[in-house]
Amino acid sequence: MAGLEHLTPFARYSLASERAADQIIRAYSSSFGMATKLLGPRHRTHVRNIYALVRVADELVDGAADGAGLSPIEQLESLQQLERETELARRSGYSSNPVVQAFAGTARVAGIDADLTAPFFTSMRMDLQPHQQASGALSLEHDAFRPGGLAHDRYVYGSAEVVGLMCLRVFIRDESLTATEISALEHGARRLGAAFQNINFLRDLGDDRDRLGRDYLGSGEEMDAELQARWIATVREQLGDAAETLPLLPRDARVAVGCALRLFEELTNRIARTPAEALQRCRVRVGTATKARLALQALLDLPRAASREAAA
Repeated sequence: MAGLEHLTPFARYSLASERAADQIIRAYSSSFGMATKLLGPRHRTHVRNIYALVRVADELVDGAADGAGLSPIEQLESLQQLERETELARRSGYSSNPVVQAFAGTARVAGIDADLTAPFFTSMRMDLQPHQQASGALSLEHDAFRPGGLAHDRYVYGSAEVVGLMCLRVFIRDESLTATEISALEHGARRLGAAFQNINFLRDLGDDRDRLGRDYLGSGEEMDAELQARWIATVREQLGDAAETLPLLPRDARVAVGCALRLFEELTNRIARTPAEALQRCRVRVGTATKARLALQALLDLPRAASREAAA
């Protein structure tokens, strides 16, 4: 790597791993990539490192591994191997897998431990259960994904809420906060993660059902207006709870999180205006120009909030 010859072998490898994590974001999420650019420099790489590991695990259970010809059992074995590698690297500080290496560096800096990584991998295993059962493979305990049901709540906690908590630990790692403030921020991070996941469920209804054979928001029935309205109300409540804790975040994290909040509020409004039947045939999106406008609004909100804080 040109210009990196002065680094120690470990520092050079760690930097290369972080660059690999950044490439994962570039390949998979323009919206998330835009939001991370709004983070302060001390947070940006760490959040990308978290996202990269999450995306690699998600792709393992959502199609990439299946497309490579791995059976459900082989996918489960690969997922469990990834979890073992992650936990070993989190403790030792080293992995031969660059994406795991990048995440481990962040986990050690921010205090991300097995209390957050274990539920994440549990949720990823839940994605494989229907396929394991269909093939006669051994499977974990599985509940139907019903609205507000145990399986839905457990899955959303592990697949999304803990990711929000991981990012929060990055944001507040150098902050002096009271126990009450930390509790409020953790609640906001969980609610924001849940809202993001539920919105994505609504956006991906057709693909989840037709390609993956999953039903995250219903009970085996087609989405109808009543069920759609119930989930829209749930998401709006979750976003509102998250917005209330936004002022407690460090300033160099607030714009990015505020931008993400605005983006998902816009998605929620568009989903609410889309007929339930159409949601199963098309994926609701927000255009680049609208994303740029929302990012600008988030930037403009920061000095206004600072003025209110100073006045208080």
